[in-house]
Amino acid sequence: MQAQALTDIGRKRKVNQDYIFASTRPVGVFPNLFILADGMGGHKAGDFASKYLTETMVGFVSRTQNTNIIRVLRSALNLSNTMIHQKSHSDESLRGMGSTLVAAVIRDGVLTVANVGDSRLYVIRDGITQVTRDHSYVEEQVAAGLMVRDSEEYRKSKNIITRAVGSEETVRADYFEVDLIEGDHILLCSDGLTNMVDDDAILAIISGHGSLQYKARTLVTAANEAGGNDNIAVILIKYDKEGDGRA
Repeated sequence: MQAQALTDIGRKRKVNQDYIFASTRPVGVFPNLFILADGMGGHKAGDFASKYLTETMVGFVSRTQNTNIIRVLRSALNLSNTMIHQKSHSDESLRGMGSTLVAAVIRDGVLTVANVGDSRLYVIRDGITQVTRDHSYVEEQVAAGLMVRDSEEYRKSKNIITRAVGSEETVRADYFEVDLIEGDHILLCSDGLTNMVDDDAILAIISGHGSLQYKARTLVTAANEAGGNDNIAVILIKYDKEGDGRA
């Protein structure tokens, strides 16, 4: 299994509030682990939240002996949420912080995913499939039939998320499982990519020629060339059976 992870400050922001972790080698009892977090809050708060969330989750996974992936991710998320929420209320400079999260583990040909907020995970095979669901105001309005996706109203409110790690005393995540086949690509990304580059363009880059590193860098470049309005984070994985924990 191969993976490339990149984050970029973009062209408009002064601080990079995206944070990534990508390991194709075992982390604790897990054969691999991929985490992408997009922080929110003030100058210091968002930066702190995404890094603290990621490091807390990696630490929890490293220590646990529980082999149930969803249970471990849920416990790691709950712990991280409590700690971030407490810190946001004990330190004025961190008040109001929170972070999105998309995390993934691949074992025995199954991709397990957790997500909170609007950072995304896609599987690219013959086409591109968004596995995660955005926890955002506009997507909830679309689901309720009250807004048209990509309308002017949609674009104006696209950055309002309805769930974030640390913003409330408890956190709700969605969990997904996907059967993989040899050669699948998996993309974890922040909205700094998806707000600038549409799904068809993402598919064209990942399906095209070049190394995994080249494709990951091309995604970041495309987001910056489209305006680079936000921080950009991508983790691009090419799946093969080696490294997924098969006996």
